[in-house]
Amino acid sequence: MPRVKTNVASHRRRKKILKRASGYRGGRSKLLSSARETVDRALRYSYIHRKQKKRDFRGLWILRINAAARQFGLSYSRFMDGLKKAGVEVNRKVLAELAVHDLQAFEKLVNTAKGN
Repeated sequence: MPRVKTNVASHRRRKKILKRASGYRGGRSKLLSSARETVDRALRYSYIHRKQKKRDFRGLWILRINAAARQFGLSYSRFMDGLKKAGVEVNRKVLAELAVHDLQAFEKLVNTAKGN
């Protein structure tokens, strides 16, 4: 069986890990084993936090909608229930954007929700 040299492949693997670890402090950016651990942990956290970001933004939108709805004498849950009964299908992201930047349009939605 012929002898297999793995120099190119192993150098490429090391280079890939160390490139991802650039910017880390100390041995985490220079030593392969600690760089590998740090990069693996970073990738794990980035995967988890991509999911968590969606939860965080939804909570932020709900806070903003609630604060704006209460200015017009309506709680968040009653506001959303009124919109649903009125047949208005606007997602929370857009509602929060209206609550922050266009209060007049948001007030019209509140009046629509109050009507039902």
